[in-house]
Amino acid sequence: MMRQRRKATEAEAHALASGIRLRIIRLTYADALTNKELAQRLGRDPATTLHHVRKLVDTGFLAAQPARRGARGAKEIPYLSTGLSWQLGLDDHQPVRAAMLEAFLAEVAEIPEQDFENLDQTRLVLRLEPEQRVEFSERLGELLEEFLAKESPEPDAERTAVYFALYPSR
Repeated sequence: MMRQRRKATEAEAHALASGIRLRIIRLTYADALTNKELAQRLGRDPATTLHHVRKLVDTGFLAAQPARRGARGAKEIPYLSTGLSWQLGLDDHQPVRAAMLEAFLAEVAEIPEQDFENLDQTRLVLRLEPEQRVEFSERLGELLEEFLAKESPEPDAERTAVYFALYPSR
């Protein structure tokens, strides 16, 4: 059974209405990363990235970890995702949905050509009655929850990203 999600606050929804911030949450899901590391992975300026990191910390999506010393001895603060985004219901926030698509497209665009064989895509159109569409969506959600619960604790386990969308087809 899918877990109940609470409705996101306006501040939480606003924080998630950015493809960059969604990517930061994904990047810090399993590995604590510093602002500098995030900026490098995203190909962004560290000052811009810091703005997004602060917004995510302020809204509870990232948690600062104990400070560490960088390569040149400077104090660095790594951040780790709290998992809050997976606990929120965001169905009625169009800007968040647009940000999810933006993040997905940016991540897929960064896949090196030699790794395209690992990009598994499927498109199809189904003819479903409204109640069947609801059932289909709920069952896929349950499958995602099931695999999330079985997730490997091993840091070397292969990381797999999932993007799922249901939309009207004309």
